[in-house]
Amino acid sequence: MKGKVLKSTGKWYIVELEDGSVVNCRIRGKIRLEGLSTTNPVAAGDGVIVTDEIDGEGNRTISSIEKRTNYIVRKSTNLSKQMQILAANVDRAYLVVTIKNPVTHLAFIDRFLVSAESFRIPTTILFNKIDLYDEEELEYAKALAFMYKEIGYETYLIHAEKPASIQFLKEEINGKQVMISGHSGVGKSTLVNGLDPSLQLRTGEISDVHLQGKHTTTFAEMHQLSSGGYIIDTPGIRAFGIIEIEKEHISHYFPEMRERLNQCKFHNCKHLNEPKCAVKAAVEAGEIYESRYQTYYQLMTEDSSEVYRKNEFA
Repeated sequence: MKGKVLKSTGKWYIVELEDGSVVNCRIRGKIRLEGLSTTNPVAAGDGVIVTDEIDGEGNRTISSIEKRTNYIVRKSTNLSKQMQILAANVDRAYLVVTIKNPVTHLAFIDRFLVSAESFRIPTTILFNKIDLYDEEELEYAKALAFMYKEIGYETYLIHAEKPASIQFLKEEINGKQVMISGHSGVGKSTLVNGLDPSLQLRTGEISDVHLQGKHTTTFAEMHQLSSGGYIIDTPGIRAFGIIEIEKEHISHYFPEMRERLNQCKFHNCKHLNEPKCAVKAAVEAGEIYESRYQTYYQLMTEDSSEVYRKNEFA
């Protein structure tokens, strides 16, 4: 019987079957995903085949995983050579960011976008908590929204607790399977509750010590919205380690760089120190934002074998 994984803890799974019933499942030990070294072989959003047999504890067994249309991963925080699958079969990702309480740094946004681009997942950036900003902060949020919109990403300024502010999301999500992500404390659970109040997800407080959010979601979980569609609520992410991307391909996942790659003098230009580089010329001319190039430079020069937790700004 076919089903959708609603929640994966790495040891047990909650699966919605085709008839709408929800069952607890274990995974058959021999299941491994070819070519992937992951801490979680099955993720929220996966399509799976579930056996009819029920064990003594009332659990069924996931016998196989259906082919994914896509997935998005990040580097495991503890195992540098492994990765964690955040979500699978994603029609669109929504990245929730805030400019204070907590601060979402631009490098984090850029890293998320690069990863989403590499897996062909369109992304919308939601600038949340605009009700908390003073005039200067609101102007800064608008400037960031304009910057990313100019690059080619959909951006919105929202107040997650106001229904009118997020009505467009209900319409966009209907009939789709989407993912919501961002730091802890940016208002992901509040947003999901706003889209469907019947879910009543637990929302967190902001730590006074570091002005960071306290984790309220431990594992990614997919919820069916009463208005239609599924939304995958991911755990709060402090840092986003890029994995599965060769350095020579990173520039392909910056849209504003990608359109200039064939203008460089050398076909294998890394856009670092090479002469007559179209990308660097565009940065100097103000056609590519300096902050975006800084993230690119960091990705190209960092040691990808290290556990990704060092950069507090990403």
